[in-house]
Amino acid sequence: MSVKINRLSARQVETLPPGFHTDGGGLYLRVRDTGSRAWVFRYSRRGRTREIGLGATHSRSLADARKVAAAMRILLIDGADPADVLRPTDERVGPKETFASCAEALIVSKQSGWRNAKHTQQWRNTLRDYVFPVIGKLHPADVTLSHVKAILEPIWATKTETATRVRQRIEAVLDWAYVHELRTGENPARWKGVLDKVFPPPDKVRAVKHHPACPYEEVPQLMEALAGEQGIPSLCLRFLILTGVRSGEVRGALWDEVDLASRTWTLPAERTKMQRPHRVPLSRGALRIIRAVPHIVGQDFIFPADQGGQMTDVVLSKALHQLVTGVTVQGFRSSFRQWAEEQTSFPKAVCELALSHVNKDRVEAAYQRSDLFERRRELMEAWDQFLTAEDHLRLVTNLTPSD
Repeated sequence: MSVKINRLSARQVETLPPGFHTDGGGLYLRVRDTGSRAWVFRYSRRGRTREIGLGATHSRSLADARKVAAAMRILLIDGADPADVLRPTDERVGPKETFASCAEALIVSKQSGWRNAKHTQQWRNTLRDYVFPVIGKLHPADVTLSHVKAILEPIWATKTETATRVRQRIEAVLDWAYVHELRTGENPARWKGVLDKVFPPPDKVRAVKHHPACPYEEVPQLMEALAGEQGIPSLCLRFLILTGVRSGEVRGALWDEVDLASRTWTLPAERTKMQRPHRVPLSRGALRIIRAVPHIVGQDFIFPADQGGQMTDVVLSKALHQLVTGVTVQGFRSSFRQWAEEQTSFPKAVCELALSHVNKDRVEAAYQRSDLFERRRELMEAWDQFLTAEDHLRLVTNLTPSD
């Protein structure tokens, strides 16, 4: 069956109301409420629908958009990336450019006008921590609204000020790429007319004060369900629950941080919230998960994203919410702490150090020179045993009143 193409007329391009209008063959005209009109090429790959912006109608005619779409369809048939049609071939702005390289070029060009070196470092740090894991390796022409949403959604309500700066910096890098002819079309990180339709204004966001936690009695059942799931995200979630470590620290876990012989995972100071090294004793279950993860040559992350690099918080949350709703990934630290308080006799200091919390009692902290590592190993093994279905059922039976 042939696909009907060339459905739109030049007049319709100028007069059609807001919406998504097909010309056929993957070419669409997107008309926004603001009146802006732009071309979009849509296609499917590996079961996912993707979009490539082809530029505004005032800069690319209907005839030109059809030529580009036709060239993209040919690349799809050949199994190539249709975005290659839009990529320049000269060395100055060649196809090897990535979002990360564009960001560095922008920083270098601007830093002489910035007040101090700290501002430059802040740019690099926020891009490194929040942006590069998602789009750092992408060509700037391939960055879409979906990518920007994936970066901002996890932090818009919890770290609003940081999220605002991240958005502004993504927008600036993509504008730089546009000026250097590395991308066309609307900037997906722009606030007015784009992201203001997706997120509430920063000054209207209410700060999230806590992370809804899964009741610790229900965590063993969830662990059993996760064990039946396939893929790296489910392994990462199980490892996170078993170790009690923060989401970003687990998603950023590196192979060279783990010593299997001593059953220890050592996080360097620069990767922890408290900016101090943290040793994590690995229980038997945690070790089994580490050994179950394929170690890909050249891949530093233990739990990488599908396309390589660091897994995002969005991916981890999605894996969790496919099985249970109303709780957060970060909330499992609270689940662990409540279990330790109610179901064990371990000292408070041991439980708090297991979560890498700082002792707020200065006098007590002055005498506490040890990180109580061996006691924490005992605690994490007990948590591991609780999380197995058999041990959990035995615990519930033992707690049932005889009357």
